[in-house]
Amino acid sequence: MVRLILLRHGQSVWNKKNFFTGWVDIPMSQEGVEEAYRAGEKLCDIPIDVIFTSTLVRAQMTVPLALMKHKSGKIPVFLHPGEGQLDTWSQVYSQEAEKELIPVYRAWELNERMYGELQGLNKDEMRKKFGEQQVQLWRRSFDVRPPSGESLEMTAARTLPYFERKIVPYLKEGKTVLIAAHGNSLRSIVMNIKQLSKDEVVQLEIPTGAPLIYTYQHGSYDLSR
Repeated sequence: MVRLILLRHGQSVWNKKNFFTGWVDIPMSQEGVEEAYRAGEKLCDIPIDVIFTSTLVRAQMTVPLALMKHKSGKIPVFLHPGEGQLDTWSQVYSQEAEKELIPVYRAWELNERMYGELQGLNKDEMRKKFGEQQVQLWRRSFDVRPPSGESLEMTAARTLPYFERKIVPYLKEGKTVLIAAHGNSLRSIVMNIKQLSKDEVVQLEIPTGAPLIYTYQHGSYDLSR
């Protein structure tokens, strides 16, 4: 059975503080670490062939923590293509060791939505200043962007081409893929694979540390229950 697993990173320090985070590279909180462990418990029996994550540390932290108790015993290995000596000097020359590794690819296209001038500001304080409705539009609408930031439409414009070009081919080859990323990059993927409308995506919430597991067959995605 081929699966696509979407996992939003565990709670970050700024999630806990209720700050807009976006592209600010903030690590997970202790609660986030625990969420990643719990997510791993739900994934421990599922064979995983390849992993994609963003370039932000909270998503990358989630990967090894979620796979800490994976029953395969395999180890995620972060690859560095095109990064000079970090790429060439990190080659593995043992076929046996290679069999124990799960490749992890990092891509900025999977980064969180960039929240522009809201980054580092408290969400409740912004609601008081701009109103609940305006902040909700900035956070959940499809085509309304925060000041100097990205809309979900703009996020999808970078995330979905990467998804189709780099990730879907693995699914077509019969590989199970884990994507550890962010609320809005994952919202854009769910919107695409489930063909959600602009109105439906407004209601879509992607909780931290709770994997969405889809079975994939002939280009169709079905959410496992």
